Amino acid sequence: MERFEVKRGLIKSTGGNAGLAKLATEFFNDVEVNAEGVFTASYAILESVTGEYTADGKLQVDVVQMKGDALSDFLSGDGGREEAMASRSRWSSFLDRATGYSGKQRGDKAKEQAKKFSKARSAIKMAHKSIEMSSSINQETIDKAHVMIAELEEMIEAGNAPSEGKVKKLNDLL
Repeated sequence: MERFEVKRGLIKSTGGNAGLAKLATEFFNDVEVNAEGVFTASYAILESVTGEYTADGKLQVDVVQMKGDALSDFLSGDGGREEAMASRSRWSSFLDRATGYSGKQRGDKAKEQAKKFSKARSAIKMAHKSIEMSSSINQETIDKAHVMIAELEEMIEAGNAPSEGKVKKLNDLL
């Protein structure tokens, strides 16, 4: 399961999950849509592609690709290699259109998200260490820090990158 950032306003202009499913028909075969608007499709080596726009404005996709003997048989068949390359190209083009970002931009956004998670985890560790080491921090500040830590951990667990402001508040508190 992968999650991609989506350019602001693109989900609305695409038409939400219904528009995403329509877009999928341009790139994949056998597109089916369930009641929630989640589409499932396939194309060549991509045995299954499932995708939807999430409530928090991200593109969530799950891809199952051929492996092992099935992939070897497919590649050795007539036009197999070309079809495999076409499926990768279609996948990339679909992501470009569905997110509004190029491959490089998607990579940059993913790095940005990872950096936010890393900073939040680091701030939580530092806060725990500061509370443990310091004798001058009063109980009220410690309680406030624990509430902020719990909030950050909850965001991390949910897969939402904490904002820099929330992390800075925790750092400034201690």
